[in-house]
Amino acid sequence: MSHIIHRNLRRAPPLAVGAAGLTVRDSQGRSYIDASGGAAVSSLGHAHPDVLAAMHAQIDRNAYAHTAFFSCDAAEELASRLANDAPGDLDHVYLVSGGSEAMETALKLARQYWMEAGQPQRGMFIARRQSYHGNTLGALAVGGNEWRRRPFESMLMAVPRVAPCYEYRDRADGQSTEDYTAGLLAEVEATIVEHGPEHIIGFVAETVVGATSGAVPPTPGYFRGVRKLCDKYGILLILDEVMCGMGRTGTLYAFEQEGVLPDLVVLGKGLGAGYQPIGAVLARQHVVRRLREGSGAFQHGYTYMGHPVAAAAALAVQKVIQRDCLLGAVTVRGAAFRRMLREAFGNHPHVGDIRGRGMLLALELVRDRDSKAPFDPACQLHAAVKEQAMALGLMVYPMGGTIDGRRGDHILLAPPFIATEVELAEITSRLADALARALVSAT
Repeated sequence: MSHIIHRNLRRAPPLAVGAAGLTVRDSQGRSYIDASGGAAVSSLGHAHPDVLAAMHAQIDRNAYAHTAFFSCDAAEELASRLANDAPGDLDHVYLVSGGSEAMETALKLARQYWMEAGQPQRGMFIARRQSYHGNTLGALAVGGNEWRRRPFESMLMAVPRVAPCYEYRDRADGQSTEDYTAGLLAEVEATIVEHGPEHIIGFVAETVVGATSGAVPPTPGYFRGVRKLCDKYGILLILDEVMCGMGRTGTLYAFEQEGVLPDLVVLGKGLGAGYQPIGAVLARQHVVRRLREGSGAFQHGYTYMGHPVAAAAALAVQKVIQRDCLLGAVTVRGAAFRRMLREAFGNHPHVGDIRGRGMLLALELVRDRDSKAPFDPACQLHAAVKEQAMALGLMVYPMGGTIDGRRGDHILLAPPFIATEVELAEITSRLADALARALVSAT
């Protein structure tokens, strides 16, 4: 009997006992292809020797030093690398233990930025529906994942919401992409004006939406328009790249493909590729300068921030990505994977959309392709897909509530950057079998 409070309190998961490359093994001797990188985390796969060596070396040298007393070489070098690799003046780095902590940090940093400017009335964020920004109370509040928020609604701060940039569902027949995008931006501007820019801290969004709606990319020009509105009304732009950042979409930062520079960017998951818990916030110079010239301190902190072993692991991950030219591999292999998915599911009667960027892709499942009608939520199709995939030795990341938190199902795919075309073909084949089995059991 397990004493762990597992995610499912009625059934314990298999016990993982080993992993290497794309394969995870359980205690019963079964093997699974990790086609989701856990939760889009394992960008280098499992047991990468360079990362393990860096962790061992750091443990031998210094396993822990509290940041109230010391910094450490690994954290300093990681921060320098992130700042040097980031576009523009995103030169300041705050290291934490994961994506939720990072988003909570960004929200507090943004709030203090305005406090230091003598504008304490700014206490509001604007965010989007069908988004996810983490499970701490602040991060959960700005997130728009309805089923995660619902039990804790009374504990969350109020956040005005605008429509997601979800072209597959929301662009009307006959409407151009440009007009659709313009409508979204008009809603953002109207919301800023309605609540008063003098009360708003910033606009929060995932550059490419992750698990809540399934690898939904922005339309061309959307984030350039958002950046212009933030500049026009004097509010901060905070981009969440916990899932889509650190090379997952083919560039180190997903926003590079949008031609914008956020004031704060939030990182996690692929930053350390799962080898240690780590996340980060990158801030532009003007944000940190205001605090430095004001109170001289950021009123925030965590026990394990800047952890030496976590920083050493993340630093090794970033070095491998650069040395092995894995950003290019993500682009090339991502295109090959997308082609395989289109060949296998492009005419599937229950696959409505195949979308994403790089090695962050998703299939949206529908009851009817023409009307885009979803399956009845009672079918729990996403859960059936996961169960059947695991039975076939495949790890994928399906979720329900794709459309509005209740209706819709999708399957998220985020294989490690090191996946070969042979492995991607095997993932596609097993996924096709799993979906066929799930459709039988769910309907």
